Amino acid sequence: MSLMERLNQDLKQAMKDKDTVKLSVIRMVKAAVKNEEIQKGGPLSDDDVLTVLTRERKQRYDSLHEFEKAGREDLASKTREEIAVLTSYLPEQLSEAELRELVRETIAAVGATSKREMGKVMGALMPKVKGRADGSLVQKIVAETLNT
Repeated sequence: MSLMERLNQDLKQAMKDKDTVKLSVIRMVKAAVKNEEIQKGGPLSDDDVLTVLTRERKQRYDSLHEFEKAGREDLASKTREEIAVLTSYLPEQLSEAELRELVRETIAAVGATSKREMGKVMGALMPKVKGRADGSLVQKIVAETLNT
């Protein structure tokens, strides 16, 4: 079952269950996917939908940090619920140890030796971890590994 089919099924189920949080999150995701399809000029693949889901979750994380900093616990708790819904559609996240191992393998595969070659490493690594790790964490680990 494709991600869009799963989103459509879950949308119907959320309507039946009167799950307002899940319903609103799925509607937002579907709108973002539709906008992306219009920009691209055709239907999206599962990888493209995964990219949209990841972007939506990252936006929620950014909002969550701002709400917590401002002391708005009401908005922060709602945002945490939205993040949980979005995360349920993403593949299981890599642990930091798994990510570090993948970084080491990729650095060896591309033959990078200095921090100047970070772009080459990131280019080879990001497709492997798409949707399974936060880009900023990947970048931080690559930089640390290249410095040693």
